[in-house]
Amino acid sequence: MDTTDYQLNWTVQLRRGWLELCVLNALAGGERYGYDLARTLATLPGENVTEGTLYPLLSRLRLQGLVATRLEESSGGPARKYYALTAAGRHALEKMNKHIEDMVEQTRRLREHKERK
Repeated sequence: MDTTDYQLNWTVQLRRGWLELCVLNALAGGERYGYDLARTLATLPGENVTEGTLYPLLSRLRLQGLVATRLEESSGGPARKYYALTAAGRHALEKMNKHIEDMVEQTRRLREHKERK
């Protein structure tokens, strides 16, 4: 594997976990319907979040018990599916946010150490 392939693979893997974290953080403020969530995530710099990426992720999060759904009739069209964090989802999000903060701090320390040498 050349370095270009390695970098691409690493970026894809990192982005998958990052997107999951972003979705859970977006739901931390309260329930959201899918299209609204997709619009919010599409505003993230460098992230090209499509509905084709988002809905399978939301489905996996629901199957893992991190997200709950409910349907609400809409006067202007089809029923909307709303997504909300479960208690398990809130707990997982807290751990994930702490983990990412620790990783960023560790990386910062390693970079500073390298720069001092």
